[in-house]
Amino acid sequence: MKRLIYDYLVVRFGEIALKGKNKKSFVIKLENDIRHKLSRFSRLEIRRHFDDIEIRLNGDDQDQVLSVLRRIFGIQNISPAIKVENTVDAMCEGALRIVNEENGIRTFKIEARRKNKQFSVHSDELNRRLGASVLKNCPEVRVDVHHPDLTLRVEVGYRETRIYGHEYDGAGGLPVGSSGKVLLLLSGGIDSPVAGYLLARRGATIEAIHFQSPPYTSDRAKQKVVDLSRRLQSFGGTVRLHLVPFTKTQLAIRDAVPEDYRITIMRRMMFRIAEKQAAATGSLALATGESLGQVASQTLESMNTINSVTNLPVLRPLVTMDKLEIARLAKSIDTYDISIRPYEDCCTIFLPRAPRTRPDPIHAGRFERALPVDKLVEDAAHHIETLTFDGSQEDIFSNLL
Repeated sequence: MKRLIYDYLVVRFGEIALKGKNKKSFVIKLENDIRHKLSRFSRLEIRRHFDDIEIRLNGDDQDQVLSVLRRIFGIQNISPAIKVENTVDAMCEGALRIVNEENGIRTFKIEARRKNKQFSVHSDELNRRLGASVLKNCPEVRVDVHHPDLTLRVEVGYRETRIYGHEYDGAGGLPVGSSGKVLLLLSGGIDSPVAGYLLARRGATIEAIHFQSPPYTSDRAKQKVVDLSRRLQSFGGTVRLHLVPFTKTQLAIRDAVPEDYRITIMRRMMFRIAEKQAAATGSLALATGESLGQVASQTLESMNTINSVTNLPVLRPLVTMDKLEIARLAKSIDTYDISIRPYEDCCTIFLPRAPRTRPDPIHAGRFERALPVDKLVEDAAHHIETLTFDGSQEDIFSNLL
């Protein structure tokens, strides 16, 4: 299909349009994200309007720009467009140009509307006149108002008219960074990256925390999480990954805690460390990839016992989803193949044979008295390594915090 006929891409908002007095701040965030994501295209001109964001291509590849835009949260849809003068003759010529150069068009319809109510020809009359022009000059096509191959949308403005071709769906949601910061407990598994994706789609800035247990976990297990973080970053914003040395804590739990409570205590320690890191990073909530009842540590009783050690909200966007639903979504966002690499994380290595499915918070607290909880938390937090992924050619690998 030919693409050179279009001069512009017009980006439209979804939920952002309903934000009332806060709309402008959401649109500015979206514009900044678009500019960042499209920075490698040197010829583009980007202009923000009240109802949309207009991108003039100036010869840059339309398909490549579209591919980037369709992954940016906050965009409802994108339409390639041309601009013509505010005359019916110019509109007829523009409509014919699109129909003639788009391959495979057998049916069409016209949808005209006047943003400029001073334009003398009403929308219904424009539909008739433009449709008649296409039918007269393109005898191989016909009108189909229900299921057309092409809907030509004609928008009469105050200075010029836009004519749109095919419409492409965007990623929806809200611009990344518009809903605050969340610290995601990111394992190397299938679930937590999907949770991160869904939170980013709702406008959250994602910081990730991963617990590693060398030498029981390998550098390849770490690389999985690095690749998953890069993948999450590709949907917008900057993602910082905090790598926590967890071996000392897990060995202490193994030596002091009954086997059936080890996974519960381990998760409680993770939440304590994550809460401390959330305070250091300005994160307002923790998030996990837990799904209700999926494994022993994801019963309501377990969640309650584990949650009791933190005062932060714990977001679980996958809580009602089953494994097949989560896997399908992971495949659609290209995290699945990374997650199934055969390198185990710290939870898998130290998994007890028969974990307690309904742990009691009072019993958990009693078992923790055998542990130097505060010291373990402080020591792990002191040795966190942070990696920053911002979509640049070389991501930033920070010093130890």
